[in-house]
Amino acid sequence: MRGRIPPALCLAVALAALLPTACARRSQDLHCGACRALVDELEWEIAQVDPRKTIQMGSFRINPDGSQSVVEVPYARSEAHLTELLERVCEKMKEYGEKVDPSTHRKSYVRVISHDGTKMDLSGVKIDGDVASSLKFACESIAEEYEDELIEFLSHEADNVKDRLCSKRTDLCDHALHIPHDEL
Repeated sequence: MRGRIPPALCLAVALAALLPTACARRSQDLHCGACRALVDELEWEIAQVDPRKTIQMGSFRINPDGSQSVVEVPYARSEAHLTELLERVCEKMKEYGEKVDPSTHRKSYVRVISHDGTKMDLSGVKIDGDVASSLKFACESIAEEYEDELIEFLSHEADNVKDRLCSKRTDLCDHALHIPHDEL
C-alpha cells in the first residue's frame, strides 16, 4: 500500500486544479457581459438625445480683440454628457438577466426589459438579484477603470465599439468574435 495515492486525494487535487479555471471563466464571462451591456446602454442613451441639441465648449474668457473661443458641439457625444451617463448607467444592469449557452456553457447577459416595451423572449434567462448585483458591480468597476477609454470611443460615432473596447482595448472579452452583434 506504500507509494499508492488514495483515489479521493487524486480527485481532490484534480478538482482543485480545475476550480481556478472555472472561476476565471465565470469572472471573464461576467466582466465581458458587463462591458458589452455597458456599451449597449451608453449607445442607446446617446441615441435618445435630440441631435440638434448642443453644448458650448471652450474658453469663456474674452480675448484681447473682444471675441471668445467658444464652440458649440453636439451634446449627445460631449464629454459632459458621457460623464453624466457613466455616473448612472450601471443602474440599468438590474434590467438584465443571465443566459447560459448550452453548447459552450459560457454566460452572456441579456436585457429582460425592453427599452420600448415590446415583449421579449426570456426562455433560458435567469433573472435574480444576485445576477443583477454582480453585473452592476462589474459594470461600475469597468466604468471607473476604463472611463477615459469609454469617453474616447463614444465621443465619436464608430462601428463595433463593443468589440473594439471590450475585446481589443481592454481584453475583457477574449471570445467576443463568437458573440452575436445584437441590437437593443
